[in-house]
Amino acid sequence: MTEPILGASACIWRDGQVLLIKRGKAPGKGLWSLPGGKIEGGETAEVAAVRELFEETQVVARFVRAMGPYEIMQDTVVIYSITCFAGLYVSGTAISGSDAAEVAWVYPQQLTALELAPNIAQAIADAQELLKF
Repeated sequence: MTEPILGASACIWRDGQVLLIKRGKAPGKGLWSLPGGKIEGGETAEVAAVRELFEETQVVARFVRAMGPYEIMQDTVVIYSITCFAGLYVSGTAISGSDAAEVAWVYPQQLTALELAPNIAQAIADAQELLKF
């Protein structure tokens, strides 16, 4: 059995909106997701989430708490195991970079109009509850 790929993501909030990226590359090309990606050798999940957030959006945030892991499965096999960090915007103008084709601040009620990657709606709901939005 193959071990799952470990990933990290960031669920960042500003003025009642969550920061999303539209994936520009596989896996999930064209789907809206939280900024994130693979944990590289020697990184903690939090360090990876900080790096991915900045690479994909140019945003800096203060993480409040880790959530998950959120698993992405194929058939009955876990392919990805992602630790997500709920946090608050600190600085930066959100622009797409790295693997992100687009970036947007989105109100939760707008999520149903977007094609979301697996587990994104759940991670956002979990972060809302955690951060009391």
